[in-house]
Amino acid sequence: MKDKERYFKALKENNRSLNEIDLGELLGFNEDEIQNLLSMLLAEFKVEYSVNRNCNYSVVKSKKRNRL
Repeated sequence: MKDKERYFKALKENNRSLNEIDLGELLGFNEDEIQNLLSMLLAEFKVEYSVNRNCNYSVVKSKKRNRL
């Protein structure tokens, strides 16, 4: 899924300055495609819903695992 990775990268770089719909439209996606991409990213735990500033989604920071 090139579109999903492209949208995810844009979300990371966006730093919550644009809302998720406007950001997707800048990339050439329609609203249905954006919702589909967001649902896939939510299912993969790459983003989380959190109302803050303009964008309602934030990128989940990966946790480093302690290696034994």
